[in-house]
Order: sequence, then C-alpha cells, then structure tokens
Amino acid sequence: MLKKFTLKNYKNFKDEISIDFENTAGYQFSTDCITDGTISKMLIYGRNATGKTNLGKALGDISVTIFGTRRYVDTGVFLNADSIDQKATFSYKFRFEDSELVYRYARFSNQELRDEELFINGRTIFSCNFENNKFDFKNLEYVNAETASIDRYLQSVDIGDEEELQESKLPFLRWLLSNVALSNDSILIKLDNYVRRMLMITAGNAMLRVSRRMNDTFYELLEDPDRLKDLEDFLNEMGIECKLILQKLPDGQRELYFGHEKLVPFYGTASSGTLALVDLYRRLIPKNWAPSFIYLDEFDAFYHYEMAEKVIHFLKRKYPKCQIIMTSHNTNLMTNRLMRPDCLFILSKAGTLTALCNATERELREGHNLEKMYISGEFDKYE
Repeated sequence: MLKKFTLKNYKNFKDEISIDFENTAGYQFSTDCITDGTISKMLIYGRNATGKTNLGKALGDISVTIFGTRRYVDTGVFLNADSIDQKATFSYKFRFEDSELVYRYARFSNQELRDEELFINGRTIFSCNFENNKFDFKNLEYVNAETASIDRYLQSVDIGDEEELQESKLPFLRWLLSNVALSNDSILIKLDNYVRRMLMITAGNAMLRVSRRMNDTFYELLEDPDRLKDLEDFLNEMGIECKLILQKLPDGQRELYFGHEKLVPFYGTASSGTLALVDLYRRLIPKNWAPSFIYLDEFDAFYHYEMAEKVIHFLKRKYPKCQIIMTSHNTNLMTNRLMRPDCLFILSKAGTLTALCNATERELREGHNLEKMYISGEFDKYE
C-alpha cells in the first residue's frame, strides 16, 4: 500500500505537502476507513482553486514516470509560478508485506526528468542524476537485478524518439522493469502491479460526454445479461429506480434504454447524476482487476447528498482494501457516520493539508457534529 506521498513545487504547491496514510488517531468508529493500520478511505475538502485536482494529478504522476503514458491531459504551468526552484519533487513510500520501498524523483517539466532514486528498507538501490550525468547502480543485486546491462541503459538515455517516449531522459526504473526478468515475488513487480492499478476519475462535463467508441465497448460488456442486471442493480441501490434494456439496432449498433411501455433512450433522457453514476460504473466495475488506488475528484458534483452517501458506502463495501481519496464540497458528508476525523482533511489555499482531528484544540469524539463545527468556523484557520 501507499504509506506516504510528498510533493513540492508543483502547480499550486510551492511548499512541501504530504499525505501520511499511516497517521491515524485510533478512533474506534468508522473503522472501515482503515486497512491494516493505514488510511484507505479519505475525504478532502477545499475551496475552489485550492488544488484538489492538481493533487490527484501529482499522485498519479508515478504512472507517467514508470510507464511513460499519461492517463490524463496535463496542461498549463507545471512548476509553481511563485517559486524560483526549477524542479518539482515527488516522493512515494510504499509497504509491501514486510518491506518498505521509497521512489523519489524530480522533474523540470512534464517531459523532462531531473533525477530519480529508489530505496528499499533504507538501502539505496540506484540513483540517477540526469542533470549532472551521475549514476549509481551498485545495489541492484538487492532486487536480483544485477544482470541488468547498465552500459546498454546509459547508451539509451539520450537515444530514442522523444515524442514517443515523452521523456528526454529515460527513467531507469521504467527501463529496469522492461528489460530485466524479475521474479513474481519481486518487490519491483509488486510496485509495478500497484501503480498499474491506480486510477484518477474527475467529475465534470467531460464525464457526461461519452464517445460512441467508449459506448460501443461498454455496450459489448452489457450484452452479458448478468452485467446488464448488475448495472441495473447498481443504479437501483443508488436510488435510481429503473429497468434497463439493451437492443441491437438494424445498423448493427447497440443502444441502451429505460424499460417502460415505450422504450426511452438512456443517454438522451438520463439526468446528469444518473449519467455520472453510469460513468463511474463504466470506469470501475467491469474491469477484471481490482484497483489499488482511486482518486475521485469532486465525485459527488452531480449527486444529491443522500446518493453521495450511498456511493461512499458502496465503495467501502466493494473495495475494502483499495486506497480511495475523494474530494468534495458537500459538508453533509462531513460526519462520523461515514468517515472519521483522521480521514477527513482540509486543503487550504496556502497548500497545506490538515486532518480535522489536528485542526482544532478540541478532542473530537464520535458524538461531535463535524459539519456544524465546520460551518461555524471551527476549522477556519486551516482553510
């Protein structure tokens, strides 16, 4: 699991900001927010333009570095506009069984890596400083990668189609995972598996404009009667009472309908909230693998507060071990019935992230009305 993430000088975040998933406060309620002593369900509040979306992009940047593919379109300024520092730093600390892995790197931009380092159980496995062409690979045997052809890697650092790689310096970890035969129980393979299953889902109008190609792929899944019934049951569980019917049209295309005396086209009539639910289902449920980490940005932007609560309950039940961070403006969700004070956070305009239990001098208990405290200004200092 991801134990700690640290970021500095990226977009909104000039100063260092950390998410410490191990920093729990020992509450005995809403224990389904904690997995193996680590926060697995987190809700972040923040006013507009505090950087909630950018925080999610930063968390997902590791997949760009390791795999060279972007799962989102990252536009605009990369480095913090008020900083004179010319690099952004990213640090991820993981624990896999009894081993701790830290992967740290710095970027000049989306396309250019400055340096990267890998540590396992406090030991430096490798370090690469691309700016000064300084490299250290002396502990590769610790991960059974001593057969790696370092000369071949060094030759490839400045060679290749940069438009294809989207990197002017090839990350060594990416090269190592692609060019060395590692055992299935290798900690690097465990890292690879975790990062491959990280998702970021952002609410907004883009969620509601699903391309025909995506619909066709989704409809192919729904041709399975059990899958169509599963989607129908999901919507009904969320409070959308409906009967779904999938039909194949004369031109070979498929279309989804609400089942009434007369069929009603689903995508032409469904509310924005219903469409957002289906988009969430489409991007999560049909996968044949379980996500390891999900960042749901403003997940409830189109939901009534009761539906938002149902979605949280569903995610807890469906993915008990998955680390899920949700962002929201909905203070109705700021309740101990759903979460707990060490899993509810405020992201400030200054770029600080503070758990509610650390944002007041009071000792927060299960009976406290957290929403009322928030609205009355109890936590204003941390906004």
